[in-house]
Amino acid sequence: MESGIKHTLSKFADATELSGVVNVLEGGDAIQKDLERWACVNHMKFNKAKCKVLYMGRCNPKHNYRLGGEWIESRPEKKDLGALVGEKLNVSQQCALAAQKANHVLGCVKSSVTSRLCEVILPLYSTLMRPHLEYCIQLWGPQYKTDMELLE
Repeated sequence: MESGIKHTLSKFADATELSGVVNVLEGGDAIQKDLERWACVNHMKFNKAKCKVLYMGRCNPKHNYRLGGEWIESRPEKKDLGALVGEKLNVSQQCALAAQKANHVLGCVKSSVTSRLCEVILPLYSTLMRPHLEYCIQLWGPQYKTDMELLE
């Protein structure tokens, strides 16, 4: 499916991403050609409303891309497999969203569980809140070790 494609093509269950380094106008044109070639060869019809461009890097020339005759809208950030990716690759927004979700779950636990015993609260924390706090932790801090790794 990627024959003739010169840039990185990532495919997921219902999403496809085309990415590459663009430091001159010709680089953007090459990505545009790859997009058109891949769509033509695979008879792919895109939902243009869901197609977005994410520019990364300080010196990005921010080339405009199109599908057919329509320009593709750009966004400063996007959610990719549940992780919020922004043009500055800053994880603070992702961390804030994770903390907000965990606090919401904590509020639900506090209002619905009367016991404050460790035997009750710790399993609830491990099951309900911790997954929100640790989601994509390898992306945020690759040096992070899980409890299981610390025990080994």
